[in-house]
Amino acid sequence: MNNLDSVQHSQASAEAVSGTVIGLDIGGTKTRGVRFENGTPVRDENAGSSNVQNVSREQAAANLAELFGKIGGGQIDQVYAGSGGIDTDEDAQALADLIAPHAPGARITVVHDSRLLLAAGGANTGVAVIAGTGSAAWGKNDAGEEARAGGWGYLLGDEGSGYWLGREAVRHSLRRMNQGKEPDRLSRALLDSVGVDEPGKLIALFHSPDTGRRYWAQQARLVVEAADAGDETCRALVDQAGRDLADLAEQAVRQLGLDGPVILGSGLGMNVPRLQEAFKAKLAESGITDVRILQQDPVFGVPRLVAEQRL
Repeated sequence: MNNLDSVQHSQASAEAVSGTVIGLDIGGTKTRGVRFENGTPVRDENAGSSNVQNVSREQAAANLAELFGKIGGGQIDQVYAGSGGIDTDEDAQALADLIAPHAPGARITVVHDSRLLLAAGGANTGVAVIAGTGSAAWGKNDAGEEARAGGWGYLLGDEGSGYWLGREAVRHSLRRMNQGKEPDRLSRALLDSVGVDEPGKLIALFHSPDTGRRYWAQQARLVVEAADAGDETCRALVDQAGRDLADLAEQAVRQLGLDGPVILGSGLGMNVPRLQEAFKAKLAESGITDVRILQQDPVFGVPRLVAEQRL
Protein backbone atom coordinates (compact mmCIF):
# COMPACT_ATOMS: atom_id res chain seq x y z
CA MET A 1 0.00 0.00 0.00
CA ASN A 2 1.32 3.44 -0.91
CA ASN A 3 1.15 5.84 2.04
CA LEU A 4 1.96 9.10 0.28
CA ASP A 5 -1.57 10.41 0.43
CA SER A 6 -1.52 10.36 4.23
CA VAL A 7 1.88 12.03 4.64
CA GLN A 8 2.60 15.72 5.02
CA HIS A 9 6.26 16.45 4.51
CA SER A 10 7.95 19.68 5.50
CA GLN A 11 9.80 22.09 3.30
CA ALA A 12 12.97 20.28 4.35
CA SER A 13 11.84 17.40 2.13
CA ALA A 14 11.82 19.72 -0.84
CA GLU A 15 15.49 20.60 -0.55
CA ALA A 16 17.12 20.80 -3.95
CA VAL A 17 18.42 17.22 -3.94
CA SER A 18 18.94 15.93 -7.44
CA GLY A 19 18.63 12.33 -8.53
CA THR A 20 16.99 9.32 -6.92
CA VAL A 21 17.38 8.78 -3.20
CA ILE A 22 15.93 5.91 -1.18
CA GLY A 23 15.28 6.81 2.44
CA LEU A 24 14.97 3.95 4.93
CA ASP A 25 13.70 4.13 8.50
CA ILE A 26 14.41 0.76 10.10
CA GLY A 27 12.58 0.18 13.35
CA GLY A 28 12.11 -2.77 15.62
CA THR A 29 8.80 -3.70 13.98
CA LYS A 30 9.01 -2.54 10.38
CA THR A 31 11.20 -1.01 7.70
CA ARG A 32 9.76 2.00 5.96
CA GLY A 33 11.16 3.07 2.61
CA VAL A 34 10.50 6.23 0.63
CA ARG A 35 11.74 6.86 -2.88
CA PHE A 36 12.60 10.51 -3.51
CA GLU A 37 13.01 11.86 -7.04
CA ASN A 38 14.81 15.22 -6.97
CA GLY A 39 13.72 15.67 -3.36
CA THR A 40 10.08 14.79 -3.92
CA PRO A 41 8.64 11.57 -2.44
CA VAL A 42 7.11 9.42 -5.16
CA ARG A 43 6.79 6.03 -3.49
CA ASP A 44 6.26 5.03 0.14
CA GLU A 45 6.23 1.38 1.23
CA ASN A 46 6.71 -0.87 4.26
CA ALA A 47 8.15 -4.30 4.95
CA GLY A 48 9.17 -6.21 8.07
CA SER A 49 12.03 -5.08 10.25
CA SER A 50 15.54 -5.34 8.83
CA ASN A 51 17.20 -4.52 12.14
CA VAL A 52 19.42 -7.49 12.96
CA GLN A 53 18.93 -6.84 16.68
CA ASN A 54 15.31 -7.84 16.20
CA VAL A 55 15.36 -10.40 13.38
CA SER A 56 17.92 -12.78 11.95
CA ARG A 57 20.29 -11.56 9.27
CA GLU A 58 18.49 -13.82 6.79
CA GLN A 59 15.10 -12.35 7.68
CA ALA A 60 16.51 -8.81 7.50
CA ALA A 61 17.84 -9.52 4.02
CA ALA A 62 14.49 -10.97 2.93
CA ASN A 63 12.60 -7.93 4.24
CA LEU A 64 14.95 -5.55 2.46
CA ALA A 65 14.49 -7.52 -0.76
CA GLU A 66 10.71 -7.22 -0.40
CA LEU A 67 10.92 -3.49 0.23
CA PHE A 68 13.27 -2.75 -2.65
CA GLY A 69 11.01 -4.84 -4.85
CA LYS A 70 8.34 -2.24 -4.15
CA ILE A 71 10.34 0.99 -4.32
CA GLY A 72 13.52 0.06 -6.20
CA GLY A 73 14.13 -0.22 -9.90
CA GLY A 74 16.09 1.98 -12.26
CA GLN A 75 19.04 4.10 -11.28
CA ILE A 76 19.41 4.78 -7.55
CA ASP A 77 21.95 7.45 -6.69
CA GLN A 78 21.92 7.15 -2.92
CA VAL A 79 20.42 5.15 -0.08
CA TYR A 80 20.24 6.90 3.28
CA ALA A 81 19.22 4.57 6.10
CA GLY A 82 18.50 5.24 9.75
CA SER A 83 18.29 2.27 12.08
CA GLY A 84 18.33 1.45 15.75
CA GLY A 85 21.35 -0.47 16.98
CA ILE A 86 23.90 1.44 14.91
CA ASP A 87 26.49 1.89 17.63
CA THR A 88 29.76 1.36 15.73
CA ASP A 89 31.19 1.68 12.24
CA GLU A 90 30.99 -2.10 12.04
CA ASP A 91 27.23 -1.99 12.72
CA ALA A 92 26.77 0.55 9.96
CA GLN A 93 28.85 -1.43 7.50
CA ALA A 94 26.98 -4.66 8.22
CA LEU A 95 23.67 -2.99 7.35
CA ALA A 96 25.17 -1.27 4.31
CA ASP A 97 26.31 -4.68 3.06
CA LEU A 98 22.71 -5.95 3.26
CA ILE A 99 21.45 -2.93 1.33
CA ALA A 100 24.16 -2.85 -1.35
CA PRO A 101 22.83 -5.67 -3.60
CA HIS A 102 19.58 -3.75 -4.07
CA ALA A 103 21.22 -0.47 -5.14
CA PRO A 104 24.27 -1.28 -7.27
CA GLY A 105 26.61 1.69 -7.57
CA ALA A 106 24.64 3.84 -5.13
CA ARG A 107 26.20 5.75 -2.28
CA ILE A 108 24.98 4.11 0.95
CA THR A 109 24.89 5.96 4.25
CA VAL A 110 23.81 4.26 7.48
CA VAL A 111 23.23 6.23 10.69
CA HIS A 112 21.44 5.82 13.99
CA ASP A 113 17.74 6.45 13.38
CA SER A 114 17.61 9.38 15.80
CA ARG A 115 19.43 11.48 13.17
CA LEU A 116 16.47 11.11 10.84
CA LEU A 117 14.18 12.38 13.55
CA LEU A 118 16.13 15.60 14.15
CA ALA A 119 16.21 16.37 10.45
CA ALA A 120 12.50 15.60 10.05
CA GLY A 121 11.86 18.16 12.78
CA GLY A 122 13.48 20.78 10.58
CA ALA A 123 16.49 21.23 12.86
CA ASN A 124 20.20 21.16 12.07
CA THR A 125 21.16 21.18 15.75
CA GLY A 126 19.35 20.00 18.86
CA VAL A 127 18.42 16.71 20.47
CA ALA A 128 16.11 14.06 19.02
CA VAL A 129 14.40 11.52 21.26
CA ILE A 130 13.07 8.23 19.93
CA ALA A 131 10.14 6.73 21.79
CA GLY A 132 9.07 3.70 19.82
CA THR A 133 9.76 -0.01 20.21
CA GLY A 134 13.01 1.14 21.85
CA SER A 135 14.25 4.51 23.10
CA ALA A 136 17.30 6.71 22.63
CA ALA A 137 18.38 10.34 22.45
CA TRP A 138 20.91 11.83 20.03
CA GLY A 139 21.97 15.39 19.41
CA LYS A 140 24.37 17.71 17.65
CA ASN A 141 25.49 21.28 18.34
CA ASP A 142 26.80 24.08 16.11
CA ALA A 143 30.37 22.88 16.56
CA GLY A 144 29.43 19.51 15.09
CA GLU A 145 29.86 17.74 18.42
CA GLU A 146 27.51 14.83 18.98
CA ALA A 147 26.07 13.27 22.11
CA ARG A 148 23.93 10.25 22.75
CA ALA A 149 22.01 8.88 25.70
CA GLY A 150 20.38 5.48 25.98
CA GLY A 151 19.85 3.31 22.95
CA TRP A 152 21.46 0.36 24.73
CA GLY A 153 18.78 -2.12 23.73
CA TYR A 154 16.01 -3.75 25.69
CA LEU A 155 18.24 -5.88 27.94
CA LEU A 156 20.17 -2.88 29.23
CA GLY A 157 17.78 0.03 28.92
CA ASP A 158 15.07 1.28 26.53
CA GLU A 159 13.31 3.07 29.39
CA GLY A 160 10.12 4.80 28.27
CA SER A 161 9.80 2.64 25.16
CA GLY A 162 6.98 0.45 23.94
CA TYR A 163 8.89 -2.61 25.11
CA TRP A 164 9.37 -1.07 28.55
CA LEU A 165 5.64 -0.37 28.89
CA GLY A 166 4.75 -3.88 27.71
CA ARG A 167 7.18 -5.48 30.14
CA GLU A 168 5.89 -3.31 33.00
CA ALA A 169 2.35 -4.50 32.25
CA VAL A 170 3.56 -8.08 32.68
CA ARG A 171 5.40 -7.24 35.90
CA HIS A 172 2.34 -5.46 37.27
CA SER A 173 0.17 -8.50 36.58
CA LEU A 174 2.65 -10.86 38.23
CA ARG A 175 2.99 -8.67 41.32
CA ARG A 176 -0.78 -8.73 41.80
CA MET A 177 -0.72 -12.51 41.47
CA ASN A 178 2.00 -12.80 44.12
CA GLN A 179 -0.02 -10.56 46.43
CA GLY A 180 -3.07 -12.81 46.07
CA LYS A 181 -5.07 -10.14 44.24
CA GLU A 182 -7.47 -10.74 41.38
CA PRO A 183 -6.42 -9.47 37.93
CA ASP A 184 -7.33 -5.80 37.48
CA ARG A 185 -8.28 -4.01 34.27
CA LEU A 186 -4.76 -3.94 32.86
CA SER A 187 -4.05 -7.55 33.81
CA ARG A 188 -7.28 -8.79 32.21
CA ALA A 189 -6.60 -6.83 29.04
CA LEU A 190 -3.08 -8.26 28.88
CA LEU A 191 -4.23 -11.85 29.44
CA ASP A 192 -6.86 -11.49 26.69
CA SER A 193 -4.36 -9.92 24.31
CA VAL A 194 -1.71 -12.63 24.65
CA GLY A 195 -4.17 -15.53 24.92
CA VAL A 196 -3.51 -16.99 28.37
CA ASP A 197 -6.03 -17.51 31.14
CA GLU A 198 -4.07 -16.65 34.27
CA PRO A 199 -1.11 -14.41 35.17
CA GLY A 200 1.26 -17.24 36.10
CA LYS A 201 1.37 -18.32 32.46
CA LEU A 202 2.81 -14.94 31.50
CA ILE A 203 6.19 -16.02 32.87
CA ALA A 204 6.75 -18.84 30.40
CA LEU A 205 5.23 -16.82 27.58
CA PHE A 206 7.50 -13.87 28.25
CA HIS A 207 10.59 -16.07 28.05
CA SER A 208 9.32 -18.10 25.10
CA PRO A 209 11.24 -17.96 21.80
CA ASP A 210 7.85 -17.40 20.15
CA THR A 211 7.63 -13.91 21.66
CA GLY A 212 10.21 -11.18 21.79
CA ARG A 213 10.89 -7.48 21.90
CA ARG A 214 8.39 -6.53 19.20
CA TYR A 215 5.67 -8.76 20.61
CA TRP A 216 5.81 -7.18 24.06
CA ALA A 217 6.22 -3.67 22.68
CA GLN A 218 2.88 -4.16 20.94
CA GLN A 219 1.24 -4.62 24.35
CA ALA A 220 2.10 -1.02 25.25
CA ARG A 221 -1.17 0.03 23.64
CA LEU A 222 -3.02 -1.72 26.48
CA VAL A 223 -1.30 0.51 29.02
CA VAL A 224 -2.01 3.64 27.00
CA GLU A 225 -5.67 2.73 26.48
CA ALA A 226 -6.19 2.01 30.18
CA ALA A 227 -4.43 5.25 31.13
CA ASP A 228 -6.73 7.19 28.81
CA ALA A 229 -9.69 5.48 30.49
CA GLY A 230 -8.54 6.70 33.92
CA ASP A 231 -6.66 3.71 35.31
CA GLU A 232 -4.26 5.17 37.90
CA THR A 233 -1.65 2.43 37.61
CA CYS A 234 -1.42 2.90 33.86
CA ARG A 235 -1.38 6.67 34.16
CA ALA A 236 1.59 6.34 36.48
CA LEU A 237 3.39 4.06 34.00
CA VAL A 238 2.84 6.42 31.07
CA ASP A 239 3.97 9.38 33.18
CA GLN A 240 7.11 7.48 34.20
CA ALA A 241 7.83 6.69 30.56
CA GLY A 242 7.66 10.40 29.72
CA ARG A 243 9.97 11.30 32.59
CA ASP A 244 12.49 8.59 31.67
CA LEU A 245 12.59 9.84 28.09
CA ALA A 246 13.11 13.39 29.36
CA ASP A 247 16.09 12.18 31.39
CA LEU A 248 17.68 10.86 28.20
CA ALA A 249 17.05 14.17 26.45
CA GLU A 250 18.52 16.19 29.32
CA GLN A 251 21.71 14.12 29.33
CA ALA A 252 22.32 14.91 25.67
CA VAL A 253 21.32 18.58 26.00
CA ARG A 254 23.75 19.14 28.87
CA GLN A 255 26.63 17.37 27.14
CA LEU A 256 26.21 19.60 24.10
CA GLY A 257 25.67 22.87 25.95
CA LEU A 258 22.34 23.47 24.21
CA ASP A 259 19.07 25.11 25.23
CA GLY A 260 17.17 23.08 22.62
CA PRO A 261 15.31 22.24 20.59
CA VAL A 262 14.38 18.82 21.91
CA ILE A 263 12.27 16.90 19.40
CA LEU A 264 10.23 13.90 20.50
CA GLY A 265 9.21 11.38 17.86
CA SER A 266 8.44 7.78 16.85
CA GLY A 267 5.25 5.86 17.61
CA LEU A 268 4.74 6.56 21.31
CA GLY A 269 6.35 9.97 21.18
CA MET A 270 4.14 11.25 18.40
CA ASN A 271 0.85 9.66 19.43
CA VAL A 272 0.49 9.57 23.23
CA PRO A 273 -0.47 13.02 24.62
CA ARG A 274 -0.09 12.01 28.27
CA LEU A 275 3.47 10.83 27.65
CA GLN A 276 4.20 14.07 25.76
CA GLU A 277 2.97 16.19 28.66
CA ALA A 278 5.03 14.27 31.21
CA PHE A 279 8.06 14.61 28.93
CA LYS A 280 7.63 18.38 28.60
CA ALA A 281 6.96 18.89 32.30
CA LYS A 282 10.08 17.00 33.36
CA LEU A 283 12.28 18.98 30.97
CA ALA A 284 10.70 22.27 32.10
CA GLU A 285 11.83 21.47 35.64
CA SER A 286 15.39 21.65 34.29
CA GLY A 287 14.77 24.87 32.36
CA ILE A 288 14.48 23.20 28.95
CA THR A 289 11.38 24.68 27.32
CA ASP A 290 12.06 24.48 23.56
CA VAL A 291 10.41 21.08 23.24
CA ARG A 292 8.64 19.96 20.07
CA ILE A 293 6.60 16.95 19.03
CA LEU A 294 7.55 15.63 15.62
CA GLN A 295 4.80 16.29 13.08
CA GLN A 296 5.99 14.01 10.29
CA ASP A 297 7.62 10.61 10.13
CA PRO A 298 11.43 10.56 10.52
CA VAL A 299 12.11 9.15 7.06
CA PHE A 300 11.07 12.51 5.60
CA GLY A 301 14.19 14.00 7.12
CA VAL A 302 16.32 12.16 4.56
CA PRO A 303 16.36 14.91 1.89
CA ARG A 304 17.63 17.43 4.44
CA LEU A 305 20.41 15.04 5.51
CA VAL A 306 21.40 14.32 1.92
CA ALA A 307 21.45 18.05 1.14
CA GLU A 308 23.74 18.66 4.16
CA GLN A 309 25.97 15.80 3.06
CA ARG A 310 26.42 17.34 -0.38
CA LEU A 311 27.41 20.79 0.91
